[in-house]
Amino acid sequence: MDFTDAQIDRYARHLVLDEIGEEGQARLVQAKVLVIGAGGLGSPLLLYLASAGVGTLGVIDDDRVDLSNLQRQVIHTTADIDKAKTESAAEHLRALNPEVTLNTHDARLSAANAAEIIAQYDLVADGSDSFATRYLVNDACHLVGRPLVSASIMRFDGQLATFRSHLGHGPDGRQNPCYRCLYGEQPEAGRDSCADVGVLAMLPGVMGSLQAAEVVKEILGMGDSMAGRLLLYDALATRFQTITLPADPDCPLCGTAPRIRALDPELYGEAPACRS
Repeated sequence: MDFTDAQIDRYARHLVLDEIGEEGQARLVQAKVLVIGAGGLGSPLLLYLASAGVGTLGVIDDDRVDLSNLQRQVIHTTADIDKAKTESAAEHLRALNPEVTLNTHDARLSAANAAEIIAQYDLVADGSDSFATRYLVNDACHLVGRPLVSASIMRFDGQLATFRSHLGHGPDGRQNPCYRCLYGEQPEAGRDSCADVGVLAMLPGVMGSLQAAEVVKEILGMGDSMAGRLLLYDALATRFQTITLPADPDCPLCGTAPRIRALDPELYGEAPACRS
């Protein structure tokens, strides 16, 4: 594609990178990414993807901006309190990069709408704050055939992984795992959100930025993917650890005898709003 003078100025620091250059930047401009949640993780994720020039960004969230969000959800401001998070996020992203196409889904992701929404995008980045939503997103991405970059935060700890279970085996010959391979059966609903146990203000900034980097790597096919690996971050110890994430042959979604072939609402219960 031909870049305008303004685009050359805007993306100059990408264009001089041999690993990205004009071809890579063109792929970013043509990419379509869906972000689940405009909260703690979604804030830096959306800001960096927009600034990097990802051409189409979708964001789904049915929550509204609350004063308690502003401790960590840096895409919103005090003036945005009571606005829909999708509307608030879109306003700030348009101000940052008006060239990006923004699709807002002011709705709760559910078994009824997940496959249809996800199918509109090339890749999904999950920044939700409940197991029900994470399992739903994982299953929908596998069934629709989309890569998933997933991050989670709680208290002082963060996790990050990329899932490509829909592709079967990876380049190393190993089966690509899914989120279910990591956590097994969906836990019962409990005190598993940041609202219940708290979160360090800066933690979503760290993990959301790492998540944005992995999204760009997946779009460009650049570097070593996090597929098949799990990154653990301990903010109190300032320690990163990466572990191998094996596929589960008995996984009901991606195993040798899959039992989940459609998004059944009974599998997930009512997925809460994205409140990280």
